[in-house]
Amino acid sequence: MPFKLTVNGRPTTVDVPADMPLLWVIRDVLDLKGTKYGCGIGQCGACTVHLKGRAVRSCQTPVSAAANSEITTLEGLSHDGTHPLQVAWQELDVPQCGYCQAGQIMSAAALLAKTAKPTDEDIDAAMNGNLCRCGTYLRIRKAVHRAAVIAKNGSRSLPSTGGGAGRP
Repeated sequence: MPFKLTVNGRPTTVDVPADMPLLWVIRDVLDLKGTKYGCGIGQCGACTVHLKGRAVRSCQTPVSAAANSEITTLEGLSHDGTHPLQVAWQELDVPQCGYCQAGQIMSAAALLAKTAKPTDEDIDAAMNGNLCRCGTYLRIRKAVHRAAVIAKNGSRSLPSTGGGAGRP
């Protein structure tokens, strides 16, 4: 059955079964590989995308639930890697293996879209359920704070808050 979607600002129509997980539409039909398959049961957060501006687990969202909706994947945050979260992630050398980071960034982007200056508690609540087997949670939190500063000031050339390649 054909479904109309707007992915990263681009309208598209996909002809797939109604119960096909959005994850597989994004990865296999639309060939956007930033969204990752992690657990397949919505528990790890690697597959997080924005659906109508809200962070959702794409492995558990049928494409029929996304019909006629705006979807943003990691690739849609910026075309050149200059989204404040992408800049902060690089400045603070957040990922180790990197597998979970697309989902982490998408959850953080949903938070920053509604809370310009999040507290540690806001970040912890928003990121709860995004698992990182490497344990980079403290660097993730620091990067979300850094991205908030970058977004507020509109500059990526601010003095670093420290913690770059080192550990938290």
